[in-house]
Amino acid sequence: MNIRVRCFAAVREIVGVGELVVDLPEGSTLIQLISRLQCQFPRLQALTGSLLFSVNREYASTDKKLAAGDEVALIPPVSGGIDA
Repeated sequence: MNIRVRCFAAVREIVGVGELVVDLPEGSTLIQLISRLQCQFPRLQALTGSLLFSVNREYASTDKKLAAGDEVALIPPVSGGIDA
């Protein structure tokens, strides 16, 4: 099944693109997708512990089962701003 993965900020820098398609076996979970991406992009491992994940624009835990055509977003922590 094909899963569309959207990459933001530091994830995009590591992966080199803002969006990619990953083919996974039916019944795969979000953690299996993450593991696949970590193998393909080893530098992603250092960032994974601080990422948030969404599936079809809803926050999801890593045990979430994925379905063909799902959109997964890898969301790094937001930093910056001005101290008042």
